[in-house]
Amino acid sequence: MLSDIETKLLGVMMMVIMLGMGASLTFKDFAIALRKPQGVFVGLVCQYGIMPALAYVLATALQLPPGYAVGLILMGCMPGGTTSNIFTYFSKGDLSLSILMTIGSTIVAIFMVPLTLKFYSQGIQGNWQIPSGNVIQVLFVLLVPTVIGIALRKWNANVGAVIEMIGGLLGVAVILFLMGSWVPRNFQLLMETGFPVYGAAIGLGLFGFALGYGLSRLLRQTPRRGRTIALETGIQNGPLAVLIVTLSFSGDQQRDVLLLPILYSFFIVLSSSFVTIWFRRITTREELDRDQAKIGALAKA
Repeated sequence: MLSDIETKLLGVMMMVIMLGMGASLTFKDFAIALRKPQGVFVGLVCQYGIMPALAYVLATALQLPPGYAVGLILMGCMPGGTTSNIFTYFSKGDLSLSILMTIGSTIVAIFMVPLTLKFYSQGIQGNWQIPSGNVIQVLFVLLVPTVIGIALRKWNANVGAVIEMIGGLLGVAVILFLMGSWVPRNFQLLMETGFPVYGAAIGLGLFGFALGYGLSRLLRQTPRRGRTIALETGIQNGPLAVLIVTLSFSGDQQRDVLLLPILYSFFIVLSSSFVTIWFRRITTREELDRDQAKIGALAKA
């Protein structure tokens, strides 16, 4: 499924992406999050409450084979992806909330990912269990560049800003890289893959957007913050899932488990682009309505 060169490049790219995510944060951001933790808390509930359960329901409803089911459930248990920050920016969402949600879900992933993964995959028959040690190992290693990124931002804000931009763009580049190198080599496999698998890969992101927004509004978040939480919920860290799979499986097993994380990563870029355009139009309309209301109020005064 992935060549040795692709696997090594993916590992290096993920280190740079996590470095960029860390560089997007300051200690002031953490202080603000502690003073107003509601948004981050709602995001974590969506991330580790909704998404793993959604992946399990989709895998069960679509009757996916064990390997595909494990890949989908793993994808649902992942923390938020850094590309969500880019889509939040272009959608005119709450960027600071998106960044804090991404880093928050990544930090707690060390214990939440193994916990949710074990819980939702325990009924799958066969030798398909992903060792918790592999998950913790990958997550712990990736936290190191995140901390370095935070330190760089503290040391020099300009350097931190550049690294942040590079890390965010590289998140999209990783997916495009996999698409360009992996799709041609596995074209026959993609043609033979059934509709339920594609439905699961696309549905995980789309239902994640809808459920994330619905729960955030139910918990009294503003529409703008709700749209931000929706993007953060639906966009999972696909490259991280790929790394965990390559560390845990080989041969035909790796092929089966890896298929859904890769397909999800491809389609989430497309679906997120459409959702971002829609959200941006809504936010722009809200801004115009507020401006007109202010003008009307001034005219009356």
